[in-house]
Parts: sequence; structure tokens; C-alpha cells
Amino acid sequence: MALETSVIEEKLTDKFGDKVTGYIQLKDIFSFEVDSASMADVMGFLKQDPLLRFNFLTDVCGVHYPDNSIDRQFAVVYHMHNWYDNVRIRFKCFLNGEQPEIETATNHFLSANWQERETYDFYGIIFKGHPQLKRILNMDEMVSFPMRKEFPLEDGGRTDKDDRFFGRKPDNVNNN
Repeated sequence: MALETSVIEEKLTDKFGDKVTGYIQLKDIFSFEVDSASMADVMGFLKQDPLLRFNFLTDVCGVHYPDNSIDRQFAVVYHMHNWYDNVRIRFKCFLNGEQPEIETATNHFLSANWQERETYDFYGIIFKGHPQLKRILNMDEMVSFPMRKEFPLEDGGRTDKDDRFFGRKPDNVNNN
């Protein structure tokens, strides 16, 4: 018997109540939202439950929503896979914009180590209890987090870039 999304929803609702909400089927991935304070418990349950058996953490990534209210400005998105039934799920935990932090997933999946470091490096999200949370791709001296929406896409002070070579007309050229 294949693992049905209704079974996943029922088991999570029975165990965690309103700490897991917003169940929706998006294409072939069952998605829902988890209260950030409950993330580690929910992930452990999804992994250890003998029927659910989500034994593989496929991905951990961050998202910045600067237009959301302060308590939902960041999110961490987790993708998990049950290899036995070939079922994939995605859940999202929203975080406070002033202090974006969440429990580490490395206690359940060692593979989360690099993914959490990358998410920290680009979004500044703190993973509490992470064994070595430090920058992994950007320079240690960087003070900003480049995937945040307030990070500029281009450096306006660059002098080595001539718009003519990139198919754009300079602002001061008359179109007559």
C-alpha cells in the first residue's frame, strides 16, 4: 500500500495539533507549515514513525519575505523523501525577521550540516545547536547576507562595467 497524503496529515494532526497547518498538495509534493519551535520534533517524528519513514533529507534552504510581518520575514524550507514508498514532502517554518533562528536538523540528518551552513551564509539564519555554524562559500569578513532582498543586485559604484557591452544603452544617450 502506498503512503497516502491523508495518512501523513492525520498522523501529524493527531501528534502535533495546530503546530502543523496549511496542508496542500502542490504538483507531486505534499506541503505544509510547521511552527518553528516544533521543527525538530516534527522532523524526528517524520523520520522515526514506522509508517511515515521519511528517511532522507533532500534539501534545506532559506527564503526572505521582506514584505511579510516581522514574525514571518524568513522561512526555512525542508524537503524530505520516503524511499520505501517514494513519497516526497516539503514543509516550511517561518522565522522572526529580527532574530531568524531555528533548531538544527543535524541531530536527525548529518547531511543538514552543509545545507544549514549555506543557508546561514546567504540568509543569516541561525541554526541553534549546529556543530560548526560558520560561512561556507562567502568570505568570513563579509558582514552582509547576499540572498536577503535588501542586498543590492549590482554595485552602483562599479567603473569597470560599460553598459554598451551588455546590450544596454547608457542613461545619457539620446534616442533621436
